[in-house]
Amino acid sequence: MKFTVLTLFPEIPRAFFEASIMAKAVEKEIIAYDLVNVRDFALDKHRTCDDSPYGGGAGQLMLPEPLGKALDSVKAYKKEKRVIYATPGGRPLTQKLARELSQEQELVIICGRYEGVDQRIIDEYVDDEISVGDYVMSSGEVAALVIIDTVYRLIDGVISSESLDEESYTGSLLEYPQYTRPPVYKGMEVPQVLTGGNHEEIRKWRLRKRLEKTFLHRPDLVAEARKNGLLTAEAEKMIEEITGFAFKKHNPKRRK
Repeated sequence: MKFTVLTLFPEIPRAFFEASIMAKAVEKEIIAYDLVNVRDFALDKHRTCDDSPYGGGAGQLMLPEPLGKALDSVKAYKKEKRVIYATPGGRPLTQKLARELSQEQELVIICGRYEGVDQRIIDEYVDDEISVGDYVMSSGEVAALVIIDTVYRLIDGVISSESLDEESYTGSLLEYPQYTRPPVYKGMEVPQVLTGGNHEEIRKWRLRKRLEKTFLHRPDLVAEARKNGLLTAEAEKMIEEITGFAFKKHNPKRRK
């Protein structure tokens, strides 16, 4: 798979592509990338790529002409290549969307800056506007890297399939707690079930902890999983135990 990133600051994504698991994936030729500096397509000697928005208002907008020429240079035409604009005004990035994007041969990602990009660039080139969260950041490069990191790890050969099977959002649940050596840290012991060697008991413990953690942090995910019939009878029974315990705990005077 190839990632083509259009940016005013190529040094930011370059560091990511040259480090850790991504660097190994590039070396194995599982991943390819191209960093396109939008300033190389500016129309003046000062390499200007921004100007004030029509209608007034604070901040600057990225000019359409340099960015459009940069997109043309990599043949990033709508419907021919999947072109993404990372923006807080887009649809949310989810694990489901990441899996969809991981099936593409190439993703072209536009990194916004300042107040964003001219709307005509979006209308002409962009297939997907994607938000990495309900907040605003100054660096479209960081947002683009969140998308890239979420997607590339799902491509065959980057990470073992076993590592992906039980992580957060797999099966609509968050991941269970994890422990490693030493067995005792600051007086806190590793749960005995994990050191006992009974794989069936470990499986049950992990499922219960996934349910407990998801109920605590993202109860909406549990509700969605139940609605769509994604949970096993075993998980449903655990939910009854967990919710019953939680109800009694917070309602000590409840009549039996």
